[in-house]
Amino acid sequence: MERYINEIRQIVGDGEKLAYVRSFGCQLNISDGEKIKGMLKNAGYSFTDDENKADIIILNTCAVRENAEDRVFGIVGSMKKLKEIKPSLIIGISGCMTAQEHIAEKIKKSYPQVDFVVGTSALSSMPKLLLDCLNGQKFGADIAEYEDFSEEAEQVRESGFKASVPIMFGCNNFCTYCIVPYVRGRERSRRQEDIVSEVKNLVHNGYKEIMLLGQNVNSYGNDSGRKNAFPELLRELNNIEGDFIIRFMSSHPKDASKELIDTIFECDKVAKHLHLPLQSGSSDVLNRMNRRYTAEKYLETVDYIRSKDSQFSLTTDLIVGFPNESDEDFQATLDIIKRVKFDNIYSFIYSKRSGTKAAEMTDFTSDEVKGQRMRKLLEFQREISSENYRRFIGRKMRVLVDDVSKKRDGFVSGKSNEFIIVEFEGDKSLIGQFVDVEIIDSMNWAVSGRMI
Repeated sequence: MERYINEIRQIVGDGEKLAYVRSFGCQLNISDGEKIKGMLKNAGYSFTDDENKADIIILNTCAVRENAEDRVFGIVGSMKKLKEIKPSLIIGISGCMTAQEHIAEKIKKSYPQVDFVVGTSALSSMPKLLLDCLNGQKFGADIAEYEDFSEEAEQVRESGFKASVPIMFGCNNFCTYCIVPYVRGRERSRRQEDIVSEVKNLVHNGYKEIMLLGQNVNSYGNDSGRKNAFPELLRELNNIEGDFIIRFMSSHPKDASKELIDTIFECDKVAKHLHLPLQSGSSDVLNRMNRRYTAEKYLETVDYIRSKDSQFSLTTDLIVGFPNESDEDFQATLDIIKRVKFDNIYSFIYSKRSGTKAAEMTDFTSDEVKGQRMRKLLEFQREISSENYRRFIGRKMRVLVDDVSKKRDGFVSGKSNEFIIVEFEGDKSLIGQFVDVEIIDSMNWAVSGRMI
């Protein structure tokens, strides 16, 4: 890969050509986009936020929902004019979309303005594909699945104090509504020593938040037969010297072991928050989703967490209107929300995804009913969040400031250890710092206070 990068630099110069990189979808995709930027930087490119000024455009795509793919195809179609204006413009498509063979073939046949496509597991082949384009090749593609994690790849990170660190790639769960195992491949874990080395370097360079990423971080190390590898990794990272916080996502309830929960409580640098996707409160729906846990098993995990701290912060994902979700199924979801009292939920109306088993299921539930259920769920959760957030009033919360407030002038905001949004009066110079805040008020989406 280094040889190709050096050859590209000889062609494009040093900082004279501009690159536009746009990533869609999840945080793993954002992390991949940072690696793409790192490769382009080493190859001599500078960056622009204006696609009209770019000499190369990379769209790093998402395939979770079909409308996400349609959106990208619309953007790619509009770039035909850019290519006509600047024939030397190079357009590349990467990410989960291109990991599907039929999509890569569709791009080749229907979008001649695209110069190359590269899959999620083949990012290390991008320099060769780009070099071939610069040397006159009309179209290149590599969507194979490789074991190479490109440990040596530099990343151009979007933040100077928050860093995402993938610890594994792929997924073995095959939930019936999800395309991810088909586009990101099977689970492959990075070596623990490589992860620890990367985090040490980030902390040394002043990063305050480390977000560990994986489709299911709880199953880290399973591909090598290592039991409790993820809790072991958390403990190893917790021992790194420095002032920083460790977060992770996403967790699968079937793998949320007592060892993992104990580790969260015992490690002072691991955030006291767990995002635990429920998806549905109905065991029947969970079975049809192939989630491999029941509602009762999920509640056992919650009960174990709450036995250690009754106010521990939990958030979740929910799908409303999975094929043939009955009124009773939906009520079961509301019942669990009422019992668990999540601090926040991320909810979606089920969207049919071609290539998944759920897409083949007949569905007799109307879109109107699904919409009504979603509105009821959101209203229900707003009431719970409003009640939940009052428990923080009078408490001191440690906050990593990450932005100015979008709602109030002269205020900044950030996330607490519990992953709660906290707003308080302060200057933007505080961004990137830990601050202690006394909480004096609460809303249904955040709390506010005064800096101590």
